[in-house]
Amino acid sequence: MTVAGIDLGGTKCEVRLFDEDWREVTRHRAPTPKTYKELVTTVVDQVRWAEAEAGMALPVGVGAAGLVNPKTGLALTANLPATDHPFPAHLNTALGRPITYVNDCRALGLSEAIFGAGRGHNTVMSLIIGTGIGGGIVVNQSLLQGPTLTGGEFGHIAAPAHIVSRYRLPIHRCGCGRLGCIETYVAGPGLTALAQHLSGLALSPPEIAERRKGDMARVWKVWTNLAAEMIHGLTLTVDPDVIVLGGGLSQIDGVIEDISTAAQDAQIGDFLAAKLVLAEGGDASGARGAAYAAWQETQHDG
Repeated sequence: MTVAGIDLGGTKCEVRLFDEDWREVTRHRAPTPKTYKELVTTVVDQVRWAEAEAGMALPVGVGAAGLVNPKTGLALTANLPATDHPFPAHLNTALGRPITYVNDCRALGLSEAIFGAGRGHNTVMSLIIGTGIGGGIVVNQSLLQGPTLTGGEFGHIAAPAHIVSRYRLPIHRCGCGRLGCIETYVAGPGLTALAQHLSGLALSPPEIAERRKGDMARVWKVWTNLAAEMIHGLTLTVDPDVIVLGGGLSQIDGVIEDISTAAQDAQIGDFLAAKLVLAEGGDASGARGAAYAAWQETQHDG
């Protein structure tokens, strides 16, 4: 069976076709529009392009940032012009049939659990650390999703009070509207803000990482401790076999080792900390995970 997955982000809307062995067959990219009407049209056009390539109707999964409120069906997203619109419902109506819509961090987690760094494990968590923070939980090769559809929004867990107090860190308002979310300290902009607060220097995350054994050592220590506390909370809640790290900051050389060391220090006594591994799927993970979620729905429906 051929399956299509769409990776929908702030700059690109890319559809990929996968064959029955989950190898990529072809792809097609379009820029992400700035208006809602054009966004719906672009995604619909990508689905139709994929089906024309395959010569048949396909299971299609869309992986996109943000949330869909299960009460109202309205989307909430920072990087797409879809907030306060029933985006998945409008896609279904325009196509004349339902497609699978999944958060992009959850899609990556599913892809990594099946095909990537989490394969062979029963409980896999994904943790994406980039311009924001999100993730997902996969149990026995299926996404764990509850009635609120907010599971996986790890970036909006409260920051640890003892670290915020120790270093007299400012309390930031998060994009979600709440104060003190861990994302405001650990995501890329949060790391830059930490450096500004602790050192007075305006540096990018790669610049901070490059200088972490020099004048940015204290900044890096605080950042890894904050990241470790987030991982500690996830471990106490789920106790996963493995946590797969993705996103831009996961690509920093040595970040797995540094966060793992801090996470072990944060763990209770000498109990083991969760195992951290780097995502393997690259930029295909989101589309492949969305496609796999769509394929799973066809198996369930069948």
